[in-house]
This record gives sequence, C-alpha cells and structure tokens, in this order.
Amino acid sequence: MAEPKTKYDRQLSICLLNCGPTGSETLKNLVLGGVGSITVVDGSRVEVGDLGNNFMVDDSSIGQSKAKCVCAFLQELNDAVKAKFIEEFPEALIETNPSFFSQFTLVVATQLAEDSMVKLDRICREANVMLIFARSYGLTGFVRISVKEHTVVESKPDHFLDDLRLNNPWPELREFAESIDLHVSDPVVHKHTPYVVILVKMADEWAKSRGGRLPSTREEKKEFKELLKAKMIAIDEDNYKEAIDASFKVFAPRGISPNVQQIINDNRAEVDSTSLDFWIMVAALKEFIANEGGREVPLEGSMPDMTSSTELYVNLQKIYQAKAEADFHVMDQRVKSILKKIGRDPDSITKTCIKNFCKNARKLTVCRYRILEDEFNSPLLPELQKYLTDEDYSSAMVFYILLRAVDRFASNYNRFPGQFDGEIDDDISRLKTIAVGLLSDLGCNGSTLTEDLIKEMCRFGAAELHAVAAFVGGIASQEMIKLITKQFVPMSGTFIFNGIDHKSQLLQLYCLSPHATSSMIAVKKYYSTTTKENQD
Repeated sequence: MAEPKTKYDRQLSICLLNCGPTGSETLKNLVLGGVGSITVVDGSRVEVGDLGNNFMVDDSSIGQSKAKCVCAFLQELNDAVKAKFIEEFPEALIETNPSFFSQFTLVVATQLAEDSMVKLDRICREANVMLIFARSYGLTGFVRISVKEHTVVESKPDHFLDDLRLNNPWPELREFAESIDLHVSDPVVHKHTPYVVILVKMADEWAKSRGGRLPSTREEKKEFKELLKAKMIAIDEDNYKEAIDASFKVFAPRGISPNVQQIINDNRAEVDSTSLDFWIMVAALKEFIANEGGREVPLEGSMPDMTSSTELYVNLQKIYQAKAEADFHVMDQRVKSILKKIGRDPDSITKTCIKNFCKNARKLTVCRYRILEDEFNSPLLPELQKYLTDEDYSSAMVFYILLRAVDRFASNYNRFPGQFDGEIDDDISRLKTIAVGLLSDLGCNGSTLTEDLIKEMCRFGAAELHAVAAFVGGIASQEMIKLITKQFVPMSGTFIFNGIDHKSQLLQLYCLSPHATSSMIAVKKYYSTTTKENQD
C-alpha cells in the first residue's frame, strides 16, 4: 500500500448521508483512493432486499445497523482510512443538529428528498462545507454540486495553446531568434532550425512591413503560410511543416484571456487578512500583468517537442525556463509584499504554491454555485423551456421534473409512486397531475410531459438498482475528487442520467453568481474557437 502522503490530504473528512447502493458506491471510490476519514450516517437496518443491490452488506448483516455494516466493509477496503458510523436518519440530523455538519470537509448526501436537500444546502453553505447531492431512482438519477465558491489552479483543460509567445516575444527570445539566419545555405542546418525561431522571425518581418499588425483575415493567414512554404529549400523539411501547422499560434490574440480578465477584476481580488491564498495570488497576478508582465501572465516555461538540432533546442529551452523563473521571482516578491501589507506572514504562501500558480495562471478557474433553493424555485425559464422542447435534452429535462415530482408525491401520499403494484395505474395519473403542477409553478404553463416516462417512473417504484447506483456514485465520487484535490473543473449544472436511452446530460437551470460561470467554459470557448479560427 502506498504511503499516505501519496494519497489525499489525511485531514480530509467525508460524511455520507444514507448508505444504500448509491451512497456506498460513491464512498467506496474515495476509500480506495485513501481519503483521510469517513463518517457514515444512516438510521435504517439491513433488510433482505438490500442484499440484491448493495455489495457492502451480506446475509450476516440482516437486521443490523446498515451504517455499521457498510462502514465495516468500507474499512476492509482500506484500513488506513479512519471510519465511523452514526445510527441516525439524516433527515433528523438536518432538523435537530445542523452544527454536526460543520466538522466535515465535504458532505455527500444521497437519496434525500427535496425538502431535506434545501435545508442541508443552507447548513453547509453557512459552515463553508462542500456538498454534493446524488440520487438514483430506477433507471435514472442525478448529481448536483453545491459550493459557495471553488477555485482551481490546475484546471487541466483538454485543449490549450502552448505558451510560446510567438506573437509577443520578450527581448531574450527575440534576440535569440535574430541571431539565427533562415537563409543559411547548409541544408542540414536549415532543416534543423526550430519552428519557434522560424515563426518569431517571420511574424516580426510581417509586422514590420504592415505597421505592426499580424495576420488577422483569412487571406492574410493564407498568405503568411505561403511565405513559410516559400522558405523551404527541400520537401523533407519537417521543421517548416511544423511551422506551417503551428502558424495559428502566431494569429492568436495577444495578452490575457477574457477568463483571466474576469478573475483579476473580481471583487475578491481586493484582499485582506481573511482572503484565501488563491485570491492573494490573484491580486499579485493583477499587479504583475499591469507592470512587469506587459499585459501577459507569467510564462509557463515549457516547450513542446519539435524538429531541431540539440544545441538550438537546449538553448531555446533555457531561454523559456529563465523567463519563467524570472516571472516567478517577481510574483513571489509581489505575493510577499501583499501578505505583509495585510498583516500576514510573508512566507505563509509557499514558493511551491506560487510557482504552481504561475505555471497555470492562464488556466485559472473560479466556480460559484447558487443556493439549491434558487434552482428549485427560480430556474432560468428560457433554459427550462429550451430543454423541454429540445429533442436531445427533452428526456433529461422530463426526468429532472419527475425526480422532483416523486418527492411531492411522497409528501402527499407517504409513499413513492408505483411502490404497490395494485395502484400503479392510479399513481400514473397522480404523478402526471403533480408533475404538470410543478411545471406550472416554474412558469411553464402548457408544457407537456412524455407519457411513457411518467409510466416508467411509476414502474421504477423508487427502486435503487445497483448498476445505476454504481454509475451515479461513480460520477459523484469523480466530482468529489475534483473538489478535494482542486484539480480539473467540477461540473456546473445538474447532471441527469437517463438509463433508458443511455444518455448523460448536464442541465444549466440557474444563474451563477457574477464573474463565476463555469470558467472552464469561458476558457474552452476562447482558446478552442481561437485555435479553429486561426487554423483557417
């Protein structure tokens, strides 16, 4: 077994509410990964039916506390994790002991009804505890994150331009490029000039002849590529082919992205002694961009592989690394200065942390989630109507409505629809009436729901199928890991699983706080569209 230091922070504490199949499968993934401690809360007893959908109980568990049995099985998976259980129904804890939840890093609430979800959401927000809801219901289910604010340094987007500054070289890079002759007669030297040098020189030549402008129109971009082709003296010059393929990096906008601009303009960047380390570094970044950075963030310092002589590549690599190191030292001093100004220890943010921040400064992400009650009571009506009429999303939207409708049904009839075979036909009519009423409450008068899906919800009978619970639990644990590690960007809507059509979809049904849409979307839109447009 790996040492604890190679796993998650050992101080992390996770609370699971309800340890049926969905909850057990969710927590299992965290236990296997080595989270610090877990607390399982469930007041129910193991019944014979649990043996068919929960692998964390067996025959010997029947009649015993479900929380105790699941906790014991989870402990067997990883004895380095501290595990304890509480035999109490989560709904009772939410009502009578809200301060209980403040001791945890993250709470994952499974199989809760809407009323309890709303109350728990308020409690966790007041205590600054991260919260994830997960529920499986027959062949459908959902996952929803609720956090006041979540900041990510290592967002690790799938596609991102290399930070090469080809269209905005700093003096040392420009000087290095100018020292290399692209018209050298030696064919071996010519074909081993790195494409970074080729593009920097060609972009500089273009700008000088056109009043400082770089290619921007389709025609200009095509012309620039033709100029690169004209520099080739042999058909096997891979370096020039790489330059042509990478020419879109020259066309990319200079300066910071809209996402970074949004973050440095956030009012949280006006820091004080209570500010998070992230926002203190953002404040330093804002100063850096306005001063030493020249409207650029600190250089990452890494280079992709490229055709080049070893000597040129190593020298080029040293130039990028030296610039990145210099930018880091400036940022380090600015962070220390800000910390001192707000009355904190100047060394309270480590150099490692600042260096990592600099390396990922272009990819910073801030996610904020509105309170769950806002989504339930005041969803974005245009989005709601769009989803209901969109052929691709209508089933997910109907399941979302029906998952809420079954809770209203249970509140009215003290049971879920379809739990008793003899009443399924009546339950279909009752559930339809409740669902249509819910739509009306949300402002969607006249909207229709798929009759077949209403029937399916009644056929489900609130069953928690293991296959669905494992899938929903897997999604929930994946998002928990994102929140815990602060790596990758957590989803920013309500995730709906549709097991009938084998679809998983994310619904955006509420307004996010200002400056806090899923910034990953802003990043992706900016850079992927830039990439596509510039390749034309």
